[in-house]
Amino acid sequence: MSLPDVAQLPFWLSERLAAAHRNTGADFQPTSQRAAAVLIPIVLHPTGATVLLTERAAHLSAHAGQVSFPGGASEVHDADAIATALRETEEEIGLQARQVEVLACLGEYHTISGFCVTPVVGLIRPGFSLVPDPTEVADVFELPLAVLMDRTRYEKRWVSRKGVRGTTHFLEFEQRVVWGATAGMLLNFSQDLMLEGIPKDMTVLT
Repeated sequence: MSLPDVAQLPFWLSERLAAAHRNTGADFQPTSQRAAAVLIPIVLHPTGATVLLTERAAHLSAHAGQVSFPGGASEVHDADAIATALRETEEEIGLQARQVEVLACLGEYHTISGFCVTPVVGLIRPGFSLVPDPTEVADVFELPLAVLMDRTRYEKRWVSRKGVRGTTHFLEFEQRVVWGATAGMLLNFSQDLMLEGIPKDMTVLT
C-alpha cells in the first residue's frame, strides 16, 4: 500500500505505531548493552514527507562517512531514550527539541559497534533551522519517506566489518547509500507500519 498524503500522515503514523508489534533487529551483535537512541525525523513538507538524515564526518572512529540518523549514546542525566535522542539531535545538527513532535519509540536495534539503539519517531514542520556540528556531521539532507518505506528498494548483501562476515541491507537513491543499522531500523519501521514488500536477497547470487 502507498503512504497517505501529508495531511493524513500524522494520524496514520500514530494509529499504526500504537498497534505495532515493535520489531527488533541486530547488526551482528544481538546482545549489546550500551544504551543509545536516534531520532527518525519525518519532515512534513506540503509536497511530501521526507526523512532528515546525516552523513557522519569522515574522521570519526566509528561509521565514518556513513548515512545515519541523528543520535548517540545515553548519558546518566537523560530521563529516557526520547531525552537521549532529542539531546543528541540538538547537539549534532542544532534541531531543537521543541521543534519535534515525538510519536513513538520503536524496537531496539543492536549494532556492530556495541550499542543497543532505540529509534524515536518524530514529526517536524517546515521552517526549522539547523546548525550541524562539523566535528560529527559532514552533511544533513533529506530523502523521501515513501522511498525509505518501500521495502522492495532494499537489497540484502554480504559485507565484512571488523573481521566479521555477515549480511545487511542497502538502499541506493540519488547518489546516497543507506545501509547497515540505519537501513535495518528503517526496515523495522516499515514493518511496524505493516507495509508490504520483500527486499531483494542478493546473498544467494554471491
